[in-house]
Amino acid sequence: MTKTRPSLRLLSALLLAFVAVAAQAAPAISIAQARQLPLGTVVTVEGSVTTPSGAFESSFFDKGFAIQDRTGGIYVSLQDNLGVAPRQQARVTGTLQDSFGLLLLVPASSADVKVHGKGPKVDPVWITTGAVSEATEGFLVSVVGTITQAPSSDLPYGYKLSVDDGSGEALIFVNVQTGIDLSGLAVGQEVSVTGFSSQFDTHYEIDPRSPADLVVRIP
Repeated sequence: MTKTRPSLRLLSALLLAFVAVAAQAAPAISIAQARQLPLGTVVTVEGSVTTPSGAFESSFFDKGFAIQDRTGGIYVSLQDNLGVAPRQQARVTGTLQDSFGLLLLVPASSADVKVHGKGPKVDPVWITTGAVSEATEGFLVSVVGTITQAPSSDLPYGYKLSVDDGSGEALIFVNVQTGIDLSGLAVGQEVSVTGFSSQFDTHYEIDPRSPADLVVRIP
């Protein structure tokens, strides 16, 4: 019996190594396909980074980022700040989870995120303010509208305001880490807003990523 124990241990170690390698080599599926799968499913997706690490930390309570491919986008929730930036290409394996209505991809560890080179440029999808919904969730989007509700504090999470182009109000949520200055904004001003199409509870919203994402339009 003593002679077989090392062999069994070696076999077990090899089997675990094989499983780990197989998991890392799992074929990637499109983000749109992943978004249709049940919560709790482990998937591998790949896309270009659209939202940098930690930009939404004050309301998402993590240091994650968002990616997008030709079919859709998704937020990757991580506690570690990997320092990824827009246009980098990332391959992520994780579990589909829900956070207050927003679909997340949650890797087991930072090792399940592979950042490699530059990905395709992701241009925002121009939509009407009233179109911010489940259909746009995960995408990088842009709207132009008039401020209908002035910026108000929702600290420590961030700030919120509403804009409308005549099709319905869109909630804009500004996280603290973005460094966006809202002090000069007032009802009646026309602004263009680009950001991650997100959701909190029953509210759909756009989360801008940096000061360049929220611009007052001069008549």
